Amino acid sequence: MDTLSHGLYAGIAFGRRSKRDYLTAFLFGIGPDILSFGPFFLGAILGLEDWPGRGAEPPSSDLIPGFVYLLYDFTHSFLIYALFFALLWWLGRKSFALLTLGWPLHILVDIPTHSAIFFPTPFLWPISNFYIDGHPWGSPEIFLPNVVLLVGLYAYWYTHRRKNRKQV
Repeated sequence: MDTLSHGLYAGIAFGRRSKRDYLTAFLFGIGPDILSFGPFFLGAILGLEDWPGRGAEPPSSDLIPGFVYLLYDFTHSFLIYALFFALLWWLGRKSFALLTLGWPLHILVDIPTHSAIFFPTPFLWPISNFYIDGHPWGSPEIFLPNVVLLVGLYAYWYTHRRKNRKQV
């Protein structure tokens, strides 16, 4: 799934109480991709990394530095998230912990929408590198329904909120 969609789903699923909650949930929704690809992207912008090119096809995996794969494995693991969530819960940050649920939602959505060809989702890492060979999110049969669903969810949320505000 594309990074923006992850944030939009997380925001609407877990951050509807306030703008601050929405932003927090949105950031946790995009976090796994930003934390794994962000350093490489930033390095490319600063000229420290070679950008693997643009095109319709994914770049060759040998053009992407190994640290990106390690960060991807770390940020796309249910086990790593479970440790993070448990720590927050143990520290008494229960309401904040609930706002972080966009992170496992991100992983859950990535499992069937990433193929084995380009960044399959190792959701059991570091115990296992098992992944599901999913259908690429950029294909029209995934991408277009995703956009329609997001537009529908946000249209419903917007009209529902306006209707509730008028009743008050």
